[in-house]
Amino acid sequence: MADDDEDDCMLAREALAESRVANELHIVNDGEELMDYLYHRGMYTHKSSAPRPHLILLDLNMPKKDGREALREIKADPHLRQIPVVILTTSKAEEDVYSSYNLGANSFIIKPVTFASLVEVMKTLGKYWFNIVELPL
Repeated sequence: MADDDEDDCMLAREALAESRVANELHIVNDGEELMDYLYHRGMYTHKSSAPRPHLILLDLNMPKKDGREALREIKADPHLRQIPVVILTTSKAEEDVYSSYNLGANSFIIKPVTFASLVEVMKTLGKYWFNIVELPL
């Protein structure tokens, strides 16, 4: 998960636990850190500290490198483009929806307002991406 809002990250972690999605959640705070994680640079040089994600939850509005820039870079890289990217953001702008899909996002979700709704989103994401869809290894 790439998101600069500590509260949103904490709620996402709690919602995953509540929804009983067994996958481990790794959190980075901006697009630059996400790319370091994916390319095993900086504090992520040891692959054990940065396992390849099966899914990226990406906020659009982050400092340094925003989600749009990170998405563009991920989908341009032949080694990363197979990783599904779900935009999870507060933006309701139609322009962000269109541009995210044009850049290769797999889904666009507006962050739910209530914790119960976030739990439901996490449960649905977990079921769909990890139980229904067949992803490349």
